[in-house]
Amino acid sequence: MFPAADDPHTSTALAAHQAGALRWLGGGVIAVVLGVLLGVAAVALADGGRRVPGLGLAVIGLVILGLSGVAAGTGALVRTRRWQQGLAATPWQTGRLRIAGPAIIAFEPEGYDELDPMQEPVRLQLLSTAVWRTRAVQELDGGEVRAAPVGRDQWVLTAEGLPTLYGAKAVRR
Repeated sequence: MFPAADDPHTSTALAAHQAGALRWLGGGVIAVVLGVLLGVAAVALADGGRRVPGLGLAVIGLVILGLSGVAAGTGALVRTRRWQQGLAATPWQTGRLRIAGPAIIAFEPEGYDELDPMQEPVRLQLLSTAVWRTRAVQELDGGEVRAAPVGRDQWVLTAEGLPTLYGAKAVRR
């Protein structure tokens, strides 16, 4: 079996995930820079005796939103790197996906026997809270998916025809 990272679909999905992370990071940096520049302009206007209502709130809003974007982008880049390393070291496992709640799922690897009391599915919780990602995974209920462990209690899953990877963490009962 070859590592999951060698799959062209996986490489494309990882590149797309990384591009999204860079967009968040870049957008956040731009917002912070604009906030700082707007702050400098607001100070210059105030020194000239001119005040613009709401300008201070706009500065604060831009900086806070920008810092949030920087944090989200940095986190996504770290996650992408961790996924790349994990998928380079392990092959995909095929199996069935069972949905137990909005973000709680169970992965039943190929060969899983639900009547065998010694076997348990891998219980996972989606990392993303985005509604569209959760719904996309919920539509896979009972379907065949590919999953791979990518670190301590971290899993990545996808399915044939999906253009992205979904992160999940293993949960204990």
